[in-house]
Amino acid sequence: MSTDDNASSDMKRKFKEALEKKNAQQQHRGEAHLNGDSAVHGTHTAQTRREFRRKSG
Repeated sequence: MSTDDNASSDMKRKFKEALEKKNAQQQHRGEAHLNGDSAVHGTHTAQTRREFRRKSG
């Protein structure tokens, strides 16, 4: 094997490992709804209209 083949196979292995890791994380996130836990844990407060005043002086 030449160094190009080694580098290529090493790069392919790293990409495959990264893809497997990514897919495992996505699969884990998809199961979150099964335990009845909502992704929303807090509510937002009512937004009031901002008041802009001219600077006096």
